[in-house]
Amino acid sequence: MLLRDIAHTRTGDKGNRSTLSVIAYDKKDFALLEQHLSCERVQAHFAGTVLGPVERYALPQLGALNFVMHNALGGGVTRSLALDAHGKCLSAKLLSLVIESAPRSESDPTSSSGNQHA
Repeated sequence: MLLRDIAHTRTGDKGNRSTLSVIAYDKKDFALLEQHLSCERVQAHFAGTVLGPVERYALPQLGALNFVMHNALGGGVTRSLALDAHGKCLSAKLLSLVIESAPRSESDPTSSSGNQHA
């Protein structure tokens, strides 16, 4: 499935940094987000665009992960020669990420696989 099937995003730009929050539509899918969206996987997804480190902050009470992507905006929003490769475009690209859904047992439709932390 695509990430967009279970989550939406919010973004922000500041200097040469982009922040991207991935928010599960349903909190029961938060474990899938944690499992499949490590710093390394997000950075690999943006190879060639995000040139600095990626930090991840988990917000389980909101069912969200927040990523801070350094050196991600070609020098900064007002300095970049890129055609709108800023937060909103980055979030749209991340939502195209393919993730595997965990099989749910028939007796418990809210169960999901374990967590992995970045």
